[in-house]
Amino acid sequence: MKRFVALPLAVCLLSLVYLVSACSSSNQEADKPVVKAVADQKQNQDEKQEQKNQGTAVPDWSEKAVMYEVNVRQYSKEGTFKAFEAHLPRLKELGVDILWFMPIHPISKKNRNGTLGSYYAVDDYKAVNPEFGTEEDFRALVNKAHEMGFKVMLDWVANHTGWDNPWTANPGWYSTDENGHIMQPAGTNWTDVADLNYDSADMQAAMIDALKYWVAEFDIDGYRCDYAGGVPTAFWEKARAELEQIKPVYMLAEDDQQIGLLKHAFNSNYGWQLYNMMNRIAKGLGNAEQVKKYGERLAKTYPSGTYPLNFTSNHDENSWTGTEYERLKDAVKPMAALSFLMPGMPLIYSGQEAGLNKRLQFFEKDEIAWNDTSTSSSMSTLYTDLIRLKHDNPALWNGKSGGAYRTLAVGDNGDILAFERTKDANTVIVVMNLSGEPVKSTIQTGEAAGSYKAFPSGAAVDVQAEQAVELAPWEYQIYTR
Repeated sequence: MKRFVALPLAVCLLSLVYLVSACSSSNQEADKPVVKAVADQKQNQDEKQEQKNQGTAVPDWSEKAVMYEVNVRQYSKEGTFKAFEAHLPRLKELGVDILWFMPIHPISKKNRNGTLGSYYAVDDYKAVNPEFGTEEDFRALVNKAHEMGFKVMLDWVANHTGWDNPWTANPGWYSTDENGHIMQPAGTNWTDVADLNYDSADMQAAMIDALKYWVAEFDIDGYRCDYAGGVPTAFWEKARAELEQIKPVYMLAEDDQQIGLLKHAFNSNYGWQLYNMMNRIAKGLGNAEQVKKYGERLAKTYPSGTYPLNFTSNHDENSWTGTEYERLKDAVKPMAALSFLMPGMPLIYSGQEAGLNKRLQFFEKDEIAWNDTSTSSSMSTLYTDLIRLKHDNPALWNGKSGGAYRTLAVGDNGDILAFERTKDANTVIVVMNLSGEPVKSTIQTGEAAGSYKAFPSGAAVDVQAEQAVELAPWEYQIYTR
C-alpha cells in the first residue's frame, strides 16, 4: 500500500516541479518582448526628443569658421569694393573664413541721416551702392574671395526699407497709420526707414525673390539678417527653404530673444548675453561665476547644432556704445580670447585686428587707420594665434562639430573661470583670471589631467588632477592636447 501510494506521489511531485519550471521559463521568455518593447519605446522617445531639439542644418564649411565683418565705406580711403579686394591676402594670412559685408545696396536720400546715410536704409534690394563700385566690381570681389577660400555673406535688412525704395509705390507693402501714411518701425527713432508689412504676401514674395537673386546671380553663401526678430519666423523659414534649393547657405540672426528662429531658419544668433557679461566683468560688476553658468546652460538653450556668434565689437557697438578699449580697457585681450574659447562662432569687426581705438562715424566717411603700431601688431598676432588655435582644435569648433562646455571646479575664488572642451581625442583646458587683481587657487581637472601643450608657445605642460594656479590681473592660460 505504501509503495502504491508513494509512486503516484513521486510522479505528482515531479510533474509539479516540471510545471513550475515550465511556467518560470515561459514567463522569462514572455518578459523578453516586453523589455525590448520598453527599450524600443525609450529609444523612440529619445529620437523624437532629439528631432524636437534639432536646429537648422549647417553647411559643412562653417564647422570651424571664424567670421569677419566688412565695413566697406570705412575700410579704405576709396571706400570701394576694389580697394577692399587688395586686403584679401592680408585677411587670408590672418586666417578668417567668412566675410560678412554690411549692406552693399544704394541708400535712400529721403529722410537720410547725415551726409552718406545708414547702410540699413535700403533703396534697392537688387542693386549695389554706386559709392562702392559697380555690380561687376562686386562680382569680381566675390569670385576672388571664393578663389582664395573665403565664404561671402551679405547683410540683409528685411524689416524696413529706405523711403525712396520703389516698393513704397505699394502702400499695402508697408505699415500705415489711420490716414494711410507709411510709418517708420513702431517704438523706434529710425526716422530714415519705412516699416514693411508682413501681412502682404506680394511683399514677402518680392523679398524672397531679392534674397534668391544674390545667391543665384552672385553665388553669395549666406546672410546676416538685421533685426531678424522683427520679421515673422514663418517668413524666414520659407525663405531659407527656397534658398536651400539653390545651394546650402549659412544664416545669422541679429537676435537672441526668439530661439525658435534657430529651428528651421537660422544657424546662429547674436551672443548678446556673453557680450554683456564681458562688459560688466571688465567694469568690476560681474565675475567668472556668471560666465560659468552661461556656459553650462548653452546646450540646454540652443537647438542641437546651433550656437551664438561671439564678439567683443561690431558695427553698432563700435559706433554707438564705444570701442572695446573704452568698454573693456585692460581686459581687451582676455575677452577676445574668451570669444574664441566659448561655444560659438567668433567674430572680428573691421579694424579690430589693427587695434582700432576710435568710434567710426556711422553716417559719414571715417576711414580706419591701418597704422603699424605696437597695439596693431600685438592684436594682429593675438587674432592670428586665436584663429589658428580654433582651426587646429576640433574641441573648439562650432556646433555639433565642437566639444561641449564643461566647468572645472575652482577653489574659493569667484574671479577664476576654468573649463574644458573635448571632442574625440582633442581636449582644450582654459583658466582665466577675470579680474584686475592677482589670484591664487587650485583647479580640479579630474580625468582631464595629463600632458598638454601651452598656448601659444607650444611648451609641454603636465596638468595635474588638482592643479595649483597663480594668475596676474586678466591673465589666462590655455592648454591643448
